[in-house]
Amino acid sequence: MLKDKVRTGLHAILTTRGGERFALLRVPKDLARRANLTLGEPLCSSEELDRRRDARARLADLRRSGARQAAKREVAPVTVYFEADRNARAKARIEELLRARDIAYRALDVAGDEATKDFVVRTARCKEDELPIVFVADEAVGGYAELVAWDVAKKLDRAVFGAPEGPSA
Repeated sequence: MLKDKVRTGLHAILTTRGGERFALLRVPKDLARRANLTLGEPLCSSEELDRRRDARARLADLRRSGARQAAKREVAPVTVYFEADRNARAKARIEELLRARDIAYRALDVAGDEATKDFVVRTARCKEDELPIVFVADEAVGGYAELVAWDVAKKLDRAVFGAPEGPSA
């Protein structure tokens, strides 16, 4: 293509060092090199053009094949320990926040289960009347206020879904 020949020819002129001893040639070439760099190097060698075209073709193939699917990550289990008929409003707010973030959770009533209640209170370092308490895997998050703090700090997402793979946005 004529356009490609012009692009590669101008690139060759810009990259040769001939006549650079004279300011009359050196200054415009330097300005043209800087402009080319600033514009994303539209003037380039034929090898670079071929490499760019191959990359575009590979990208188009990937898009067609549907390879852009996100890798599925293992989700950490989330458990809400509560006592029936106690702090129902806090439990409802916790469940609302988890549903809003599309986080699957399991709610366990510890009323009458002294061993589990003791485990939760001891692990979360809280008092019985502070239930409901949220756990992500084996880590105690705390009550509603702590859960909101984790959510705001993006710690909840990282704890449940793991660190994002690849470059972050």
